[in-house]
Amino acid sequence: MTQAPTAAKTSRRRHDREIISLALPAFGALVAEPLFVMVDSAVIGHLGTPQLAGLGIAAALLMTAVSVFVFLAYATTAAVARRVGAGDLQAAIRQGMDGIWLALLLGAGVIAVVLPAAPWLVGLFGASDTAAPHAITYLRISSLGIPAMLVVLAATGVLRGLQDTRTPLYVAVGGFAANAALNVGLVYGAGLGIAGSAWGTVIAQCGMAAAYLVVVVRGARKHGASLRPDVAGIRACAQAGAPLLVRTLSLRAVLMIATAVAAHLGDADVAAHQILLSLWSLLAFALDAIAIAGQAIIGRYLGAGDAEGAQEACRRMVWWGVVSGVVLGVLVAVSRPLFIPLFTGDDVVRDALLPALLVVAVSQPIAGIVFVLDGVLMGAGDGPYLAWAMLATLAVFTPVALLVPVLGGGLTALWWAMTLMMAVRMLTLWLRARSGRWIVTGATR
Repeated sequence: MTQAPTAAKTSRRRHDREIISLALPAFGALVAEPLFVMVDSAVIGHLGTPQLAGLGIAAALLMTAVSVFVFLAYATTAAVARRVGAGDLQAAIRQGMDGIWLALLLGAGVIAVVLPAAPWLVGLFGASDTAAPHAITYLRISSLGIPAMLVVLAATGVLRGLQDTRTPLYVAVGGFAANAALNVGLVYGAGLGIAGSAWGTVIAQCGMAAAYLVVVVRGARKHGASLRPDVAGIRACAQAGAPLLVRTLSLRAVLMIATAVAAHLGDADVAAHQILLSLWSLLAFALDAIAIAGQAIIGRYLGAGDAEGAQEACRRMVWWGVVSGVVLGVLVAVSRPLFIPLFTGDDVVRDALLPALLVVAVSQPIAGIVFVLDGVLMGAGDGPYLAWAMLATLAVFTPVALLVPVLGGGLTALWWAMTLMMAVRMLTLWLRARSGRWIVTGATR
């Protein structure tokens, strides 16, 4: 009678150890990206509201330009982890090298588009005459760091798939420290203003990419994996990532629509929205640490043919997601008086922030479930379902968000629409996880 409960307890502890050992270092690495934007927001916010509004628009465009290719990390993590579970390290690293070459090609293409199209892209957001020049300057300079950012994504995926989240943590801490120092030095020390912030971020990103390449190349040589570009491998990597590209484009469309709606509400609202979005991204990446552990663990279990272990790990990670979401929501609610003065001294911006921050706090338990299940399905290689689910979410969110300027309610109403978006995602992901159709074992899906 006592064996079953004891066995269940032992299994939970084993999964907890796996999740914590991967999620804690992953958390440090994941928060580096939103922390880059938050440092920029804090530094630029004290230059003035037009500069901060310009950053808000440019940052949304840059995050879109990079995040649409997040499959370079997610798909690579799942594919590499499956091969690790199957015991083929050489094939695992070769898969990662294909992703890195694809990242360089995509990065070059993005620069070619963004540099000449920057004024038009900023104009799509309806930026004011005071904010638009700052947005264009920041966007053009920062786009030069996109190839490095994509290499970081792909190389991070390789290491996560190898069950190594510590190296990305070390690189992220170094990159964050360099970014903060460079931003302050170039913006205020060198007097370059918003351009200095952009250059500081580019330099830090290139340094991070170089550090990752050293680690991955060393691993490739150790296990006899080729470093040369393989056309067939690169093509296969792109095809595997296509559904996740659709999923991410849909998610980025949600965030861009939200920023566009905020921009039409006025400079103070879009400035407040940028601060909220920076915080929301930080919280999302914090919760995504469990999802990253999920990608690596689920991929490894399925690669080793252990369907039962994958299901048990999924259930335990959902529990961790809910608890983490509750804790983060409480922290946001109680820290509002301390948080807001860090980013703005404008009373109008502060008034817009206060009620919207409470909405962000309330939505965190929902977000905890969403990010964990998203990671589980990515680890299983269930990209096509994720693509369709996110398209359905976009279809629900868009009309609701576009009604905000018409019906009133301001920034707080917009963030209630964001909470609705997360609730729809939670429902679609929960239904899929419950069905068990995501469970496909073997070295490849």
